[in-house]
Amino acid sequence: MKGSKLLGLGIAITLVVAVGAGAWSHLAQNRQVRETAQHQRDLVPTVRVSAVRAGSPDLVVTLPGTTLAFATANIFARASGYVGQRNVDIGDRVKDGQLLATIVAPELDHQIVQAEATLGELKSTLQQRKAARELARVTWARDKPVVEKGWLPLQQGTIDEQTLRQQEAAVRVARSNVEAQDAQLKVLHQQKLYQSVVAPFDGVITQRNIDVGSLVQADATSGTFMFTINEDNVIRTQVFVPQDAALGIVPGIEAIVHVPEMPDRPFPGTVTRIADALQPGSRTLLTEIDIPNPDGALAVGIYCTVELHIPRKAPSLTVPAEAIIFNAGGVQVAVVDNGVVHLRKVSVARDRGTEVELRDGVKPNEQVILNPSVNIVDGAKVAIRANPA
Repeated sequence: MKGSKLLGLGIAITLVVAVGAGAWSHLAQNRQVRETAQHQRDLVPTVRVSAVRAGSPDLVVTLPGTTLAFATANIFARASGYVGQRNVDIGDRVKDGQLLATIVAPELDHQIVQAEATLGELKSTLQQRKAARELARVTWARDKPVVEKGWLPLQQGTIDEQTLRQQEAAVRVARSNVEAQDAQLKVLHQQKLYQSVVAPFDGVITQRNIDVGSLVQADATSGTFMFTINEDNVIRTQVFVPQDAALGIVPGIEAIVHVPEMPDRPFPGTVTRIADALQPGSRTLLTEIDIPNPDGALAVGIYCTVELHIPRKAPSLTVPAEAIIFNAGGVQVAVVDNGVVHLRKVSVARDRGTEVELRDGVKPNEQVILNPSVNIVDGAKVAIRANPA
């Protein structure tokens, strides 16, 4: 009987201890949950930030281009004949007015001699007509008062007057013939000058199509193509600037030309000419750049890249690409101000890969969060992580 009482007492004590332990464990778990929730409410996450940078005053745009000669002239024959002398070849540098070749045309000399003889004959005819006119004028001056007094018949006076007018007309015809022949002789002399082919400006011979003994023809449409000369002391190149940068293009803007084969030598230039309208198909602006080339290092017809420094029409703000947030609210960044997060909507002007140019939404030197969490909200508190030394 006594053993049964002890057994029941032990079971009761065990039950009390078990119930007490369970209650204690439950209270401890509740206390831990409350402490965890309070810790989460009081937790201030640490974030990495970066300052918003103001963009440079110039927009740098790099475009492909091809170098061109400042001036190019195709030299055609202006006199027919045979090439008697050729003084230059491909690659030769020439000066303005330098003799390039001489065309031999003996028949032209004969034409000049014949034209000069004809001109002399016409001048003699003019002198004869003048003498006849002077004789008619003197005769009419002598007979006129006699006719008026009736000493000579009126018929004689009419004959004298009409003879004078006839001789005056003959003088005009003779003078016109002399002027026409003189003009024809000047044309022949000009053709004689064309036998000497000269350079129109300083440059380099890039093409030669004739040699000594070649027959050349002078014709306005099918004349013989003799030389090509390029003026290369100044090189020009044409580029097509996109619309987003075209509004800042004006003559005088600096440009730098880079040639892949000469990476260590930039060629500075200046925008000199621009089209007044954009190309409808590509929405680009034709722009021409002049590059000084006094030593001839920059050749004509090579591929290059043109770096334009275009003044910005609107301020530019740059942030790291990892600061951009894309969500239902649009494109945003998280700005930290006195430990508080402020979500700002922004508009992207240009994506440069690791960096993004913004038009608005932020100010220079503001702190934006890098890689913000997906659950970040406006008004949340954060702590800025110190940058490592």
